[in-house]
Amino acid sequence: MTAGTPGQQWKETAMVVRYTTSESVTEGHPDKVCDQISDAILDAHLTEDPMARVAAEVMVSGNMVHVAGEVTSKARVNVVGVVRDVIRQIGYTDPDLGFDADGCFVLTDLHEQSPDIAQGVVQEKDFGAGDQGIFYGYATDETDSYMPAAIHYAHRLTHRLAAVRKNGLLPFLRPDGKAQVTFAHDAQGRPQRLIGVVVSNQHAENVSDESLLRGVIGEVIAPVMGDWLRRDTRVLINPTGRFVAGGPAADTGLTGRKIIVDTYGGIGRHGGGAFSGKDATKVDRTGAYMARYIAKNVVAAGLAKNCEISLAFAIGQKTPEMVGVSMEGESKVDTDIVAEAIRELFPLSVSGMIDALALRRPVFQKTASYGHFGRMTEERSWEKTDRAQILRRYCGV
Repeated sequence: MTAGTPGQQWKETAMVVRYTTSESVTEGHPDKVCDQISDAILDAHLTEDPMARVAAEVMVSGNMVHVAGEVTSKARVNVVGVVRDVIRQIGYTDPDLGFDADGCFVLTDLHEQSPDIAQGVVQEKDFGAGDQGIFYGYATDETDSYMPAAIHYAHRLTHRLAAVRKNGLLPFLRPDGKAQVTFAHDAQGRPQRLIGVVVSNQHAENVSDESLLRGVIGEVIAPVMGDWLRRDTRVLINPTGRFVAGGPAADTGLTGRKIIVDTYGGIGRHGGGAFSGKDATKVDRTGAYMARYIAKNVVAAGLAKNCEISLAFAIGQKTPEMVGVSMEGESKVDTDIVAEAIRELFPLSVSGMIDALALRRPVFQKTASYGHFGRMTEERSWEKTDRAQILRRYCGV
């Protein structure tokens, strides 16, 4: 279904130099179901044992959930109960959907972490990195969340889809869904015009096309996109015309398969490692969180309009092999000075990052949908800008 003025095209001006498109998925998307279960299992272990080492992977298919991975912990967790609770919270409670909290079959296969990995991670005074890798963080001043505009709004659309489903405003919606947003940017890189919005959401079989179209536009797209909407904005709602079969009953899901959704929507680089289900000794997660924390403070300090931080670690090593800084466009300070400030002002050892960001807390299930970055909540310590002023002083700004 299409809204707006079909076939009408916006005429580019000479000021527009690029487009960005990002997508988000709802908490009921099969891959996101897996991410949330993985992080809920992690949280359940951390609640009893803050030093737990967890790497929980999940697959959903049909009415089955398969949990596998490595756990070394003193905690005793009812994993099957955790799985069913998460599925129920998401909204898969109706057996007619083909996947439901009480009726699904749950298979668990968890064992202890490899001793070869453990000997490099667990040390008397400090932690070594749980794996090698390069980890990226990004921030930009183009939105108040310090996130790129496309992913900023895509997340808000999918979050709104879930909200109006749960509060009864649009009772015909079902848990699975996606959103995609495209912006045109001017020569300075600022979002100038909303080009298109795509929303796909699972729905009840008996809802009419008109009710679905009016409901999603009136209760989801218009409240979120606001003044960005114009007569020539291209709006697509369920472009195939039907989205009744959805969730794990229609599509297999896996933990860690939405890493671009989890980060910056394709703007900025990604090291390739997923976050969900991994405790803080895994630098896939901790390194990326610290890199975001640093990048956000650099932008908040006014040192640059956007910043990408890269951290490289070797397995078993306590500190990064490399600290990289990239600032596009005009910046007030040389990148070498910023890199020096980062090494001086931010804890970059694995244990230092864990302590600074308080990553031994059971806070991760809440990060597993609608992006790990861009929402300032008590749990998301990596979203604070509490080191911006000291960065400015150190860099002489």
